[in-house]
Amino acid sequence: MKKDELPLARDFLSRHAAESERLLCAVSGGLDSMCLLHLTCAWAAPRGIPVAAAHFNHHIRGETADRDEAFVSGYCRERGIPFYSGSGDTRLLAREKHLSLEEAARILRYAFLEKTADEGGFAHILTAHHADDNAETVLLNLCRGTGAAGLGIPPVRGKICRPFLEISRAELTEYAAAHDIPHVEDETNVDDDAARNLLRHHVLPVLREVNPRAAEHMARTARFLLEDGAALDAWAAKITCRASTGPDGIWIEASGLSDVPASVRSRAILTLCEQAGGRRKDLTAAHVSAVSDLLDGPAERIVSLPERLRAVREKNDLHIYKTEEPTAFVPITLGEAVTFGSWTVSLTARPPTEGIRFALDLAELTASLCITQWRSDDRMLLPGSRGERTLKRLCADAGVPPAQRDALPVLRVGGQAAAVPYVGADLRLTPSPGRDMVYAVFIQHTEESKYEK
Repeated sequence: MKKDELPLARDFLSRHAAESERLLCAVSGGLDSMCLLHLTCAWAAPRGIPVAAAHFNHHIRGETADRDEAFVSGYCRERGIPFYSGSGDTRLLAREKHLSLEEAARILRYAFLEKTADEGGFAHILTAHHADDNAETVLLNLCRGTGAAGLGIPPVRGKICRPFLEISRAELTEYAAAHDIPHVEDETNVDDDAARNLLRHHVLPVLREVNPRAAEHMARTARFLLEDGAALDAWAAKITCRASTGPDGIWIEASGLSDVPASVRSRAILTLCEQAGGRRKDLTAAHVSAVSDLLDGPAERIVSLPERLRAVREKNDLHIYKTEEPTAFVPITLGEAVTFGSWTVSLTARPPTEGIRFALDLAELTASLCITQWRSDDRMLLPGSRGERTLKRLCADAGVPPAQRDALPVLRVGGQAAAVPYVGADLRLTPSPGRDMVYAVFIQHTEESKYEK
């Protein structure tokens, strides 16, 4: 079989989908997903396996998002391919759950795909993730400190199957050209403000200079690690099943974790944190290491984790629990000091002698003032910056880890992020010489815990 017929993908389908009654392809309209739909239909037709397409409109990109939906719908209608569509308010979910737009979009999209598959009786959901996507994920997770267990994209997870995972984007481009497959382009893919795009545009090209098939080799290595990890996961599962779960969190005997290899212990800790209400994707190797250190270190010490999660060793047990939800909205006025989580925030005309302070132009503070958590759509313009940047990226540049970022107080003026500790104040609100000013002061207090003696 010729290379431009993607034999690896066809072999994947033969191994995982040959007994399927119906297949559902996730189709955005981009080149990758249009190749997936074309190849799946070509493979399934002689086997008598029906194929349908599912498209989700995230309503992030306005008219171009509607254009993509109309394009996929028209393509399927012309070829008699059953078409399912869904949509959701991604920005609203991101605000309500304090998620990035990318994460909110992923949650809505997969919920739609799973629901469509269940209601339509589809055995598998096929997505078009390819080797370059996998390589980007590997690099991104390496940068974040993820262990081998979460390094790459799994080829199969539940109903989700990914036939292109060891096929490069270049090979898909050749396939599209050989079969005259139309597609649409997502204009946000050229924006370097997203970490994944930064890796795609500037890091992977350098790696391909070292080895033209770097992405495919990274994808293959990720698969090997996933297979090894599955065996270690099974071992860790035997440990976590001994944990006790209650309204105050998860409890497990510390010796049951400390007496196993580090690779098994880390997996068990991730599972326990997840069971206590955390999200695995937010837990880095540094978080896991900090919890692991509790097993042999002094008792009563608390480790703070993302999603308001805490871990503490009490005598012979490891206890992982979730703290109360912080107040979402705290109004503030000039001359007032308010409490937000472990922070005190004040607006004062007198230069402060303690805390983190930022001078703001008094004349610019005419809109409503409040303190909230950060939001995924927050953007700020800082001195020396060439333009607005997301608050998430600014926190990363300032070395603020996710667990600490989620607890930071954000001073808002008229709903817009104005000042954030460790990050700075928006340049458009800083005073010019001779202007009246007010100081935004942030003071963090040591967390008092019921475990302190």
